[in-house]
Amino acid sequence: MTRPAAPIPIVFLDRATLPPHTRLRPLPFEHVLHTFERTAPAEVAQRIGEAEIVIANKTPITAAALAAAPRLRMVAVAATGTDNVDLQACAARGVVVSNIRDYAMHTVPEHTFALIFALRRSLLAYREAVRAGRWLESGQFCFFDFPIRNLAGSTLGIVGAGALGRATAAMARALGLRVVFASRQAQMDPGSDAASGDERMPLDALLAHSDIVSLHCPLTPATRHLIDADAFARMARRPLLINTARGGLVDEAALVQALQSGQISGAGFDVASEEPLPATHPFQAILAHPGFILTPHVAWASDEATQALADQLIDNIAAFHAGQPRNIVQPH
Repeated sequence: MTRPAAPIPIVFLDRATLPPHTRLRPLPFEHVLHTFERTAPAEVAQRIGEAEIVIANKTPITAAALAAAPRLRMVAVAATGTDNVDLQACAARGVVVSNIRDYAMHTVPEHTFALIFALRRSLLAYREAVRAGRWLESGQFCFFDFPIRNLAGSTLGIVGAGALGRATAAMARALGLRVVFASRQAQMDPGSDAASGDERMPLDALLAHSDIVSLHCPLTPATRHLIDADAFARMARRPLLINTARGGLVDEAALVQALQSGQISGAGFDVASEEPLPATHPFQAILAHPGFILTPHVAWASDEATQALADQLIDNIAAFHAGQPRNIVQPH
């Protein structure tokens, strides 16, 4: 008589990184799921020790943690970015790493343009001025304390021509912007299949000619601090800088200096190099600046997008168990 296979142990290290109302469909095989709302780096090795599959969004999966998990066969990343996973160590161990793809095609571009609209029209500055009584003080039907500029006719420079960069470009064109992509470089948009007809120029030229620069590339060793003090010095048109990708793409101390000195006219960020933002972070100096908006890494987090992410996460795990792994991430 054949004995039934033992349930597969699965550990979800950081369930709290998905909204509580996001539903995880049942997996189509026998398993035991151990769910933790949060896991500190020092707790990872102990919690994944007996797991065959680990689910993680932002919790670091290091080589040391992997060494403590001899049964581990898969890391299912509940996000697109995989910079929290030691991909080299996983590859050396034969551990499959899968990520989530193309689930944020609407939510991230929409958030990008929410930041652009708010900054380009000084919405937050005017809101605070009205709250402070400035409208009544003006003595007339309106006042003009802060700049207001149209988007139509402006140039949007996009760094990263993957799915999100292209979706942002489509929205920009509908609003009458000229779109320019940074010339393809493997470190900026590996595997990009942007249409060959897109207008492109080298990054230095893009920075010099854009009214708005939006980042949509992955964080890799080659793209860390892609926008640094030298890059800000090339921004001849004092653009807005928008980052809904990864905090490490920008030298944040240099950003603070660029904003305070007027090298750029504003910045809208949804990400930071340290999350949540510590009291010592450079951004603390500009949180009240009228040209700066920081949101807490929620560009991806519409209800529709988070459910699509959860559904794809389950599909990735089910496909791996069926011997047909998908969305496999290779070491850089």
